[in-house]
Amino acid sequence: MAAHCENDPETEHIRQYTPTNEVLLAMTTLAIEATPSPVSVEPSQLALIVIDMQRDFLEPGGFGETLGNDVSLLVRAVKPIAQLLEAFRRQGLLVIHTREGHRPDLSDAPKAKVERGAPSKRIGDHGPMGRILVRGEPGHDIVPALAPIAGEPVIDKPGKGAFYATELGPILQHRGISTLIVCGVTTEVCVHTTVREANDRGYRCIVPSDATASYFPEFHEVALRMVAAQGGIFGWVSDSTRILRAFPAGGAR
Repeated sequence: MAAHCENDPETEHIRQYTPTNEVLLAMTTLAIEATPSPVSVEPSQLALIVIDMQRDFLEPGGFGETLGNDVSLLVRAVKPIAQLLEAFRRQGLLVIHTREGHRPDLSDAPKAKVERGAPSKRIGDHGPMGRILVRGEPGHDIVPALAPIAGEPVIDKPGKGAFYATELGPILQHRGISTLIVCGVTTEVCVHTTVREANDRGYRCIVPSDATASYFPEFHEVALRMVAAQGGIFGWVSDSTRILRAFPAGGAR
């Protein structure tokens, strides 16, 4: 498991992040319009989780494309996520990024996962952006438009969910977080798995529909409906516009 912080020599520019208390105290309870109902959130207990916005998934030549997907379908989520990032950063709120990938020796990659995809284009194989889905390779990086800034934890995860075999749970507990806004890719796989994991751990989850995306638009729509079904069985669905509207004036440009 890995959560990059100030003692990690590979990510010295990313230091442990503590939201500014003065900023948090100045904020009132946020009322976010969502489906199936509005959500009231204490800013000090809120975190933005950006799931797997990596070059390997969003750019040509990465793992997503080797599986036969149209990676351009994921790019539509970049701008809404960037707007949410800006608002959270301006208000001093917690932002956490995740990256899916594996150790260079693939010792944390199950055989069934490695065998997916065309031969010579599987996890660990060499591609245009280095070894596919391997930590430390160019393709494993988060796309430049959404790159973490100093102080934002980056969670490296070996599976679909952000809680499995990572330090995400302790980080959230230590910060007193109770509500997560979960965005990123893909809606029905890593976002959905993370929301389900969070729900089982007692977290409230809000999924912004325009800040998530899928290689399959129909999967995206159904996955969002599943989150909010039966009175919000896994959480709430909103969008970046309604979330940003809940922030105090100046929360986003």
